Amino acid sequence: MPEKILLNSSDIERALVRVAHEILERNRGASNIVFVGIKTRGVPLAQRLAAIIRTMEQVDIPVGSLDITLYRDDVSSLSFKHVVQQTYVPFDITSKHLILVDDVFYTGRSIRAALDALIDLGRPETIQLAVLIDRGHRELPIRADFVGKNIPTARNEEIKVYLSEVDAVDKVTVMRTEGSKNELK
Repeated sequence: MPEKILLNSSDIERALVRVAHEILERNRGASNIVFVGIKTRGVPLAQRLAAIIRTMEQVDIPVGSLDITLYRDDVSSLSFKHVVQQTYVPFDITSKHLILVDDVFYTGRSIRAALDALIDLGRPETIQLAVLIDRGHRELPIRADFVGKNIPTARNEEIKVYLSEVDAVDKVTVMRTEGSKNELK
């Protein structure tokens, strides 16, 4: 199956605007909110959400980036070498409403690793999860609080998120894989 485009740039923008509104509604405004994006594509998504909220509420929300490589429970089973990147959270997360942002929510293992990493940084008031795509197939009892788009998939399909900050284009695609066991999300 060739790569099929599921969302284009406008679709992604609409989803993020909706998610930003939901974040503001659930948290009764923008005060005491911080964003932390999971590297790689969660970071520009967190920055975009912060920019949307800045436009709506005239409030600057701090944005950090989180590398979960050392917290993953499947590092030894993955077929490629991990490059450890820098975690950059230049603000105190203690007593904040922390919005963890990722691109694709799949088994829940990446989110579990991110939760472990966050607890090493402080104790937020709440941790809420915002994802662009929820593709199902959870292996852990974790759910997203904010979802841009639910896209049910088969296990042999791969969702790819392309963002202009990383990939020079905005789109979300799906393609059938040959049953790869070592998936990241």
